Amino acid sequence: MLQLKRFQVVVLLGGLLGKAIAQTWCGKHYMASQSSSEPGGEFSEPTVSSEPLIALRCAQAIRPYLPADANSDSDPTAVSILIDTSITFRKVNGAQAINIPSNDPSSTLQVTVSIDGKTLTSGDVPLNSTKHALPFSLSSLSAQTAAHEMTCTATLSDQKFTASGLLTYLPDPPSDIGSVTKMDLRTGALLARPANGNGGDFAPVLPVGFYTQFNGYLAKDLSISSTLAEQGFTIVHPIPEFSDISTLDAVLDKMQEAGLYLMYDMRLTYMDSDSVRTQVNHIKSRPNLLLWYTADEPDGTSDPLDATLKSSNLITSLDGGDGEGGAGYHPVSLVLNCENYHFTEYTAGSDIVMQDAYMVGNNVTFSTVWGTPCNTTYGDCGCDNCKGSFKDIADRMDSFKDHLFVNGWERTKAVWTVPQGFGEETYWKRYPTGKEFVIESVVGINHGGLGVVSWDDPTSDDIKSSASKLALAMPKMTPFILSVNASFRQITLDQVDIGLWTVDGQTLVLGANMDNSPSTVDFSQLGLPNVGSSDGVNQVLDSGATADVTGNKFTFDGTGSGAWVVKA
Repeated sequence: MLQLKRFQVVVLLGGLLGKAIAQTWCGKHYMASQSSSEPGGEFSEPTVSSEPLIALRCAQAIRPYLPADANSDSDPTAVSILIDTSITFRKVNGAQAINIPSNDPSSTLQVTVSIDGKTLTSGDVPLNSTKHALPFSLSSLSAQTAAHEMTCTATLSDQKFTASGLLTYLPDPPSDIGSVTKMDLRTGALLARPANGNGGDFAPVLPVGFYTQFNGYLAKDLSISSTLAEQGFTIVHPIPEFSDISTLDAVLDKMQEAGLYLMYDMRLTYMDSDSVRTQVNHIKSRPNLLLWYTADEPDGTSDPLDATLKSSNLITSLDGGDGEGGAGYHPVSLVLNCENYHFTEYTAGSDIVMQDAYMVGNNVTFSTVWGTPCNTTYGDCGCDNCKGSFKDIADRMDSFKDHLFVNGWERTKAVWTVPQGFGEETYWKRYPTGKEFVIESVVGINHGGLGVVSWDDPTSDDIKSSASKLALAMPKMTPFILSVNASFRQITLDQVDIGLWTVDGQTLVLGANMDNSPSTVDFSQLGLPNVGSSDGVNQVLDSGATADVTGNKFTFDGTGSGAWVVKA
């Protein structure tokens, strides 16, 4: 969200809710008349242990389960409990001291999962493994609004370890719920039926689209939705305020006809419980509703620390869940702007946390808006604690993901990325080029992003064309990125950021050159075989990069990106 508009939102919310307005951003003073001060709110990094610890975690593989899942046997690990037995030397949430017999990391634990005090499933789980599936039968549980209490107990020799969680098994949605979006906790991806409302199977979705202006754009031309779908985009995030309900409904109808998912935004009123009730009850019947969106950069505006959790619980209670930590029929999302300011408190109110490090065309060390320096204790340059390179995106994604692990949320929450699709205003003196936009998106995906939703549309023709190229390529990439069977590696060679997903003897290579100079990466540097012929490499995205099958190398233009499927 653009910075000056951020301040307008704060004023609106302050007037609406009687909230005291602090003249800070990310907890920092930013005006020349103010002095530097410690913002506080830093993430509590775990201390280091001299002895090994086990971070035992357990979670249902798909959230929520529905009655129809009891009859599905096409996916052998879909109805299962995922067990993580990671060994760490950091005192993360729930970590427990462990004595590894004879220093043998291949030891096996005996794990029992209990629901509401009764054994659900059990099995042997290797030490230091992740997402180890223990299947169970849904017929042993009742579908209900309230989440089931889950306890996981692991034993190793005479050592005992425990972890707890929730399991949500909801009844079939009532008539006023138009769709269901599940989270595949094996990958973090969303699972949804087609957005057109004509039925179909649940399938993984990696949304690509934009925060989209409503009154001056979507509401003015109802054909825009079909154009966006033709360009390959799969999601639209309309930006409030909305002119009136009938116009909003007309736009959402056209989105559904075009097969576009809806990301419904309540940023202006997410702390107003009456407004949230009205909006959720009106929107939840939409067949193309994919997920809810509450707070837009609450860490920047220093919203009350419990605001996002209160809002998420209310939304979930209206959307089929218990409002006490269990899931509803759709996940809840928000975006954080700050590099390190009350992450835990705000993210507690989300299933999906997004990051929006905007660094293109921006002086990140001196504010051109406020005429002050920017550092860890002072100033606002529009990209909090950034260095001014594409690596800011990778660092922010990695930081958010690590925070989730430390909090014990890495299996139950996901991270999305918000590429910069704007410029020529306030801090940002130019738009990203189309190729730079693709870099932003690719780096976000390579570092764990499972959704790409850019601020904002309408954007430049160059960005829209390049974003469309990425969106049209996504159906060829998601079978790798969202596969529960994929093995993944991320490698950065010089300034080339590369993600590799291997499934069934084929590897998706997704790379972005973050430098302005051309660069070459050999297949051998990525652990790929020499293919020898063009049959062994299929390019699925070209944003300034090529594969030389004779030389067994990838060549990237300056700020070039590309994606290829390479056969083993």
